[in-house]
Amino acid sequence: MHSLRRLIINADDFGISRSVNDGIFEAARAGGITSTSLMVNLPDSADAVARARQCSRISVGLHFNLTVGSALTGPSSLTQGQSAEFYPLSRLLAAAALGMLDEADVERECLAQIDRMTRAGFPPTHLDSHRHIHTHPSIYPSVLRAVQARRIPHLRIPCEPLDVNAGALGATMKKSLLLLSARRSRRSTADSRSAISPADITGFVGISLQGGSTFGERLFALVRDLPPGTTELMTHPGYADADLAKRDNYTVEREIELKVLCSREFQDVLRDSRVALANFGDQTAIVTGEHELAEYC
Repeated sequence: MHSLRRLIINADDFGISRSVNDGIFEAARAGGITSTSLMVNLPDSADAVARARQCSRISVGLHFNLTVGSALTGPSSLTQGQSAEFYPLSRLLAAAALGMLDEADVERECLAQIDRMTRAGFPPTHLDSHRHIHTHPSIYPSVLRAVQARRIPHLRIPCEPLDVNAGALGATMKKSLLLLSARRSRRSTADSRSAISPADITGFVGISLQGGSTFGERLFALVRDLPPGTTELMTHPGYADADLAKRDNYTVEREIELKVLCSREFQDVLRDSRVALANFGDQTAIVTGEHELAEYC
């Protein structure tokens, strides 16, 4: 059934800065990505939307954001004091662990971000999140309800097999933590009878590729060993500038990713490996039933 190997190459963080927008747009035009995820609450999101209108070949999803910039819904349990500014990641995780986040606030903010994107002319083809925050067991149920309410076809479950590009301790620890978080989230929503299923997405990779000058080498090895079915590849192409550095610590590494994704060598590897490219516009199955994680989870 899954003899064909298909790859969705998604660029996260569209809208985080003008320099990242430049890189993602360049990668899209070069055929180095097939999809992107938009952060709608930041100043450069309008520029990202304008770029997306010029590149209709890629699918555009929501990069749900609870850690950078301000909430669209104003002050709440997600924000600092009486301001609408989000907590930084460490404080948000602490608040989530202590049960200090109101599920209604999470759902309302998620719906607001989805709706802003839809009003801009891009109903999300998929949803993922900045720093994978939606996989936290205290956050996931609210995000799942919002995704169901707006009938978004795909919700990322970032469970990368531990044996993919094994050897990097940091990546292995991150993958293990995300796997545990996803499993706990699954248990917390086991009674959901109208869940979004990753039915046609049989794999997720990308965490173990992040950072370092060997990105290309690791990416090419991953493509050559890609299993049958449709796999989502998470990437972060872009250019580094001062605005990006204010919002994220993954900076010059984005330029390495961009160069590789736009290279002729990458296209050659895809062709020689007989890997077909796809995007989330091709993945439209919404099923009724318990949310099931992919087999590698």
